Amino acid sequence: MDTPARLSVYLIAFNEADKIEAALRSVAWADEIVVADSHSTDATAEIARRYTERVIQVPFDGFGKLRNDVIDQLTGDWVFSLDADERCTAAAADEIRRVIADPRAADAYLVPRRNFFLGRWIRHSGWYPDYRQPQLFRRGRMRYTEDAVHETYVLDGRLGRLQEPIAQVPFRDLAQVLHKMQRYSTLGVQRLEQRGKAPSMAAALAHGIAAFLRHYVFRAGFLDGWAGLVIALSNFEGTFYRYAKHYERKAALGAEPPLPHSLKR
Repeated sequence: MDTPARLSVYLIAFNEADKIEAALRSVAWADEIVVADSHSTDATAEIARRYTERVIQVPFDGFGKLRNDVIDQLTGDWVFSLDADERCTAAAADEIRRVIADPRAADAYLVPRRNFFLGRWIRHSGWYPDYRQPQLFRRGRMRYTEDAVHETYVLDGRLGRLQEPIAQVPFRDLAQVLHKMQRYSTLGVQRLEQRGKAPSMAAALAHGIAAFLRHYVFRAGFLDGWAGLVIALSNFEGTFYRYAKHYERKAALGAEPPLPHSLKR
């Protein structure tokens, strides 16, 4: 009799004490759970240890490298990546178990996500179905590129799609929206530099406006009410400040100015 395929779930986290327990509870059925904590200063690691003994400390040196380092420590036949703000529904868990038991299964699967934001399940705005890199894959068949943010992947095999969405609760409040915008716009500067983009404030404004229109108009964010407007505005800000920070760095605008004799005109 063939041995049933084993599933390893991994989560990466930094200061996610307010979110990680719900995520871990939703995958308690997995054969192995590994939490990669990047030296959180809150109770993230303590909470994680209630659900798994495998809580490892991994320094943050970009999301791609972090994910690859964690994958190297897993033991299951299949890997399921779950972020701290995601929750696996019972229906999605059933589908995952069916897939990993199927010898004809693809080698990696994109997983649809439905986001809950500002008190409602988002249906538009580019947030549903909201795919990131394949979240379910055979161990050894997929690696991540080592970009600081928005890492991509290299797959050796066939790609499929799950049908059952998992849930994502990306933000508890608007303060977290702003915090993520600040962090990701700063990390995104590195990617702009790697791509050889010429920095300019005009490019920052143009890309920001394009991001707003993409989410609010072309992806029907206006149908999501105030939540859709906030999503579009946050994408404008994140994109604008990514390019603006790129310009600031290249032009050394943060340097201390020479002090003139007088500031009076």
